[in-house]
Amino acid sequence: MKLYSWNVNGIRAVINKGVFSEFINQHQPDILCLQETKARRNQVEIDLPDYHEYWNSAEKAGYSGTAIFSKIKPLSVLNGFADDIAEKYGLSDDGYGDPNKEGRVISAEFDDFWVVTVYTPNSKGDLSRLELRSKQWDPAFLEHLQQLQLTKPVLFCGDLNVAHQEIDLANPKQNIGKHGFTDEERFGFRQFLDNNFIDSFRHLYPDRTAAYSWWTHWANARARNVGWRIDYWLIDKRLESRLVDAKIHPDVIGSDHCPVSIEFK
Repeated sequence: MKLYSWNVNGIRAVINKGVFSEFINQHQPDILCLQETKARRNQVEIDLPDYHEYWNSAEKAGYSGTAIFSKIKPLSVLNGFADDIAEKYGLSDDGYGDPNKEGRVISAEFDDFWVVTVYTPNSKGDLSRLELRSKQWDPAFLEHLQQLQLTKPVLFCGDLNVAHQEIDLANPKQNIGKHGFTDEERFGFRQFLDNNFIDSFRHLYPDRTAAYSWWTHWANARARNVGWRIDYWLIDKRLESRLVDAKIHPDVIGSDHCPVSIEFK
């Protein structure tokens, strides 16, 4: 099985550029998870007869949103968090919006595992959403995963908006404490690893440098490969023996992010 994750930064844009159909035809993912779709299904001209489609779009037009396209029909699909988790962590409108209504999470149940995709809230350049991110969102998302793990193992993917280690960004020293590389965000990522998840790419390639999934539009960063690895596949430790490979696909253009994938037995 080939499982892909891609923050498309607007699915209508990548379709209109012609790169989405090219990507599907070339890579043929069995399961494709998208983030930042920025659209509702009825706004998108797309024809994928081989795939079952599941969308979780933000209430705010043209913002956020996730989707899962799967050749295998899931047993069930959940959008967002359970109400008790959202209430427990006080997730509500923080001035930017209600993260429960931004279409940020989809969970799809298959025969012997769950696949979850997430578009984690950005802490913002001035760190004004860092408290929501670190004290509410990250623990709420972890608890959501743990609830699913009670039924079967979980694989999750998406734009987590954090580089975990210095090896995961081109200029770590000058970005310490800045959004995407704060102690709080990195701690939130470590909580996944401390709770029986494996960072698939770093597990297989612990020393590989210059492996990034996002590049700023400034200063020709992508051409110079001055980037960050903020898109991930994390897998339940119970599934470790089924992990064959993990890849980053910087040759796939159309977004400021590139797809990341795992091959799975």
